Amino acid sequence: MQNESGEGKGCRRVLFTVHLIVNDKKRLPAKFFQQESGNEPVREWLLDLDAENRRLIGNDVMTAEFGWPVGMPLCRPMGGGLFEVRTDLPDKKIARVLFCSHKGDMVLLHGFIKKTQKTPKADLDLAKKRMRGLK
Repeated sequence: MQNESGEGKGCRRVLFTVHLIVNDKKRLPAKFFQQESGNEPVREWLLDLDAENRRLIGNDVMTAEFGWPVGMPLCRPMGGGLFEVRTDLPDKKIARVLFCSHKGDMVLLHGFIKKTQKTPKADLDLAKKRMRGLK
């Protein structure tokens, strides 16, 4: 017996989407750097940003996780094992997430919004200090 929509009684039309995942294995899974106090500075920084900026930065980090090694324009080596994920944000803002590879993970060490052409020395020094403290 058919109902008004032409479907059999007791049958439902199910709509679904199939997502094709070409390579579902992260080559360099991202982890947040954690201070001895338990704070995760990059996670906290991201949560202070608006949702759209978080989404854009997250997409770029995810691209690096699945596609590592990734070169310019997404990732750039900063020297000494330190790299940056480069994200262009709306309103001409530029975000950077500094990270290193440690024990098979991408450790997100420091995030900031660039205000000058050159990456500030204080931001690089902070990321390097955190990198040296990894166990």
